Order: sequence, then C-alpha cells, then structure tokens
Amino acid sequence: MPRPALPDDLQRLLPLTPAVFFVLFSLSEGAKHGYAIMQDATKFSAGKVRLGPGTLYSTLQRLLDLALIEEVRGPAGAGRDSRRRYYRVTGSGKALLESEVLHMDSVVRLARSKRLIPRAAD
Repeated sequence: MPRPALPDDLQRLLPLTPAVFFVLFSLSEGAKHGYAIMQDATKFSAGKVRLGPGTLYSTLQRLLDLALIEEVRGPAGAGRDSRRRYYRVTGSGKALLESEVLHMDSVVRLARSKRLIPRAAD
C-alpha cells in the first residue's frame, strides 16, 4: 500500500526516528503530558525504547516547531497540575504517522511473503 501524499517538508522526515514515532504514536490516543508519553514509549516498545527527559523534550520541541504537535490545556479538575504541559498531535502529525505505519505494514507483509517472520494466527 503506497504512502499517502505528504508535502516535501514532511516527506523528508521519513523514516521516523524511534523517539518521533513513539511520541506521535502516544499522542494519537489523545492529549498527554511528557511523563505519560515516556511511559507509553516504554510500554508500546515492550521496553526496547526508553525516552529520557532530554530526548523527550528536545523531540517535543522539534515537533512543536514543525507544527506536528501542539500544546493544549490539560484536563480540568481538582488534580490538575499547572506545571504540566500537555500536547496533542495535529493533522499534519497524524498524516505523517499514518504514512509511517502504512510503510511498516508493507514491510511486514513483504517479510511474511518471504517467510522471514511467521504469519499472524487468525
């Protein structure tokens, strides 16, 4: 399946680094703060990717600068911590993530057709 058409400035970001991929992947579920994104990266990668604060916050700043994510207000409520910054993925960020996931899917299909990995059980 071909990647969706992306503007050249986004196309040049592919393939995504693990940090960018897991930040966008985490935020695809909705707005989150940095610590939750770090936890998601570890969980989603089965412990293979651990984003430290330096990597996380430099990645977040880069994605903000590229308008792939945006800062939003955190959830209202008694437990709201005004020091936490919350982020969500933008339309461009979602398109970039979708393009990468489609590419990954095509690679997995090819690997299965070459019997490099077992077919998924149905």
